[in-house]
Amino acid sequence: MSEPLLSVRDLGVDFRQGGHVTHAVRGVSFDIARGETVALVGESGSGKSVTALSVMKLLPYPAASHPTGEIRFKGTDLLATPEAELRRVRGADIGIVFQEPMTSLNPLHTIERQVGEVLTLHQGMGDAAARKRVLELLDQVGIPNAAERLGAYPHQLSGGQRQRVMIAMALANEPDLFIADEPTTALDVTVQAQILELLLDLQKRTGLSMLFITHDLGIVRKMADRVCVMTEGKIVETGQTEAVFADPQH
Repeated sequence: MSEPLLSVRDLGVDFRQGGHVTHAVRGVSFDIARGETVALVGESGSGKSVTALSVMKLLPYPAASHPTGEIRFKGTDLLATPEAELRRVRGADIGIVFQEPMTSLNPLHTIERQVGEVLTLHQGMGDAAARKRVLELLDQVGIPNAAERLGAYPHQLSGGQRQRVMIAMALANEPDLFIADEPTTALDVTVQAQILELLLDLQKRTGLSMLFITHDLGIVRKMADRVCVMTEGKIVETGQTEAVFADPQH
């Protein structure tokens, strides 16, 4: 077996508030192979989003800390990587999409500027090249009349279109790993189905690896090769998706 793209080992996450410490994640371990989709599932508060945010070190440090564990991406431990280097990994090698795009998009900037910024930052693209790539990306994620949308602001788009823009930003630099944290919870069922089809299609075309965070078992069944079930900060079961559905052990 080749080395996994992402390997999380014995991950712990504590949150300190005043004199009180909360053990949010305890001893979590899992791997993601190249081209594989792994779902982290569990009820709200089980630690799945905290685990995902740890991968990119996006927790509120120093209130958050990692008493144990390592997160190896392409063989490098991200928890021990300096911030400047991590910034190069975020958005380039690892893309992430959150539950509510309105909190992730800047209301004061156009769609072209926000998607283009990711390309300029990581690839040093000039304006003309960035605009061409932004149009390609918006087209790729299924935004109709993409050229007319370049000058639009987030509030001028529907919820589904905003989430597509977020996916375009996350995929702009062709990352190896895509983290989707409840990416369709805020969308209606029809749009949700379209976004999931889009992700499956992109994965087929690009060989993307995905970490999918959700509490929706229908989505897990549709999207994931393997599933890790979390409760109270621990992974209590892991296995091939169909095996876990057919014969759950926990």
